[in-house]
Amino acid sequence: MFSQNFEQIESLVTNLAIAGLFLLIGLAIQDVLKRGNVPKFGRWAVWLVLFLGMAGFLAKGLIQFFVEANL
Repeated sequence: MFSQNFEQIESLVTNLAIAGLFLLIGLAIQDVLKRGNVPKFGRWAVWLVLFLGMAGFLAKGLIQFFVEANL
């Protein structure tokens, strides 16, 4: 059973690890923004860039899922 689903398990764990890294990056950025007294516009810019990176990662995953499902 494990050897049959190894690729799916590996993909799932990789995606969860990357999601965890995004969370840690977000927490680090939040801490830096608080300690640095960054203006509101700068905070919005930083969070927008972080969100777009995460959205790109999610879009890649969804596209890959649908392409592989059609094969």
